Amino acid sequence: MIKFCISFLLGIFLSFSVDAQTAAFKVFDKEGREVRFEAMSQIASQHQLVFFGELHNNSIAHWLQLRLLKALEASKDKLVLAGEFFERDDQLNINEWFADRITERNFEAEVKLWNNYKTDYKPLMLFAKSKGIPFIASNVPRKYASLVSREGLSGLETLSDEAKTYIAALPVTVDKELPGYKGMAEMMHGSPMNMDYMIEAQAIKDATMAYSLFKALENGKTILHINGSYHSNNYEGIVWYILQRFPEMALMTINTVEQENVHELEEKHLGTADYIMVTPLDGPKSY
Repeated sequence: MIKFCISFLLGIFLSFSVDAQTAAFKVFDKEGREVRFEAMSQIASQHQLVFFGELHNNSIAHWLQLRLLKALEASKDKLVLAGEFFERDDQLNINEWFADRITERNFEAEVKLWNNYKTDYKPLMLFAKSKGIPFIASNVPRKYASLVSREGLSGLETLSDEAKTYIAALPVTVDKELPGYKGMAEMMHGSPMNMDYMIEAQAIKDATMAYSLFKALENGKTILHINGSYHSNNYEGIVWYILQRFPEMALMTINTVEQENVHELEEKHLGTADYIMVTPLDGPKSY
């Protein structure tokens, strides 16, 4: 009788776990057709560059990033992980930690960690380090993005040659007619800030993240890049800058969204990326 009860309860628990997991997220293609995560991962492995657009505090998205990284690691021998969550001037510390020249404790004390690094990004870094997967810190140092928001792109010309190594090669072209940038201007309508400068500040982030990947792409590396969805949605942002340099690049984009109902993709999300991860509105958040 006791064995029966234990087996019965275990069955309920396992059933609940499976149901909970399948309801935790759904994956859709750009036309709104549901696909299996494993099928999407397989397709991702056929591309040289994959952008995983996230909502920074969405814990499910970060777990899926780790799953995708593991899937790509199993099928690629030239894999590189890259991400917005580290700035280019942190690259030396990352390299030294990955090479065991400095301790994890020293590394975390010296770099600029996002508040949710330990819960959301550290698992990616530990897996990459354990598998010998290089990491590219792609983001522009925030102090230079801040400079652009105050003075425009021309402000970057006043920087030292050393400082310029941490940003995209100047001059940077900005297409302010791109829907994403125009939408940003519309959202900030009425703000006392200089709208052109704010768009240029966003663009220097996009351009620098793209620029950070150029060398690895030219060397035939396969890259999984982690970034906020805004930076790659609708094939704009970082993607636009990549395609200016590599118009034939085999790349794939992923968008993360939250919906009340995860079982059907809402119309507004159609076409925003090659694949759209739908997670519940009340899903776990890291902050």
